Amino acid sequence: MLDSNTIVRMNDLHLGTMAKEFERQISDPACQNLSFEDRIAMMVDLQWRCRVDSRVERALKKAKLGIPGACVEGILYHADRKIDKNLVARLASCAYIADSKNICVTGASGAGKTFIACAFGNSACRNTLTVAYVRLPELLNELAVAKAENNYRTVISHYKKVRLLILDEWLLYSLRVGEARDLLEIIEARSSAGASMIFCSQFDPKGWYEKIGDPTLADAVCDRIIHNCFRIHIEGNDSMRKRLGTDSAEV
Repeated sequence: MLDSNTIVRMNDLHLGTMAKEFERQISDPACQNLSFEDRIAMMVDLQWRCRVDSRVERALKKAKLGIPGACVEGILYHADRKIDKNLVARLASCAYIADSKNICVTGASGAGKTFIACAFGNSACRNTLTVAYVRLPELLNELAVAKAENNYRTVISHYKKVRLLILDEWLLYSLRVGEARDLLEIIEARSSAGASMIFCSQFDPKGWYEKIGDPTLADAVCDRIIHNCFRIHIEGNDSMRKRLGTDSAEV
């Protein structure tokens, strides 16, 4: 009866995994040879892992990564791509987020920029950090709609708060002045808060100024990114879609 009451109370405290492990230990004769401390440690470790796994799952779901299955372990280091494996390993630790640094991933269309950015996003989610992935054209459209629906501040606030913001298709198209101002507001707020960003672009940062257009806004945007940024440039002319025979550059 005592064991039954303990299991009920564990479940009432939302310690379901611990309750199942306690029940298993009761029915497993081998556990009787373990010390009290070892048995408690086993129950606590399982409950803790369950909580962490749940947080990671929620973080991944909210991140809406462009390639949900992307992970650092899946990055291909073909010689012609010239990807620095040591740098990738360092960035996968997410120390750059703690240090308020950014990442810029550049390369030709189909080079695998999105996969690498989403792999870093996955690593951040595994560390239970909040992540948001968005294509820049979609973000700008979202902001335009938000203005029309008087929801602009709410959308801006969302993109300001996440620990890691991944902006894909960065400056693929030239910006209008209003779009550049919207972008500056988000980047300035995140820069001031020390929040990290990842930029995926076909263009070298030197070419961003022309895409932004207005010289003053271009200086303001680029100054907050370029001087505080790790660079990963993917070499090679072959698209990963062509190389792997897939519809997406998932490597």
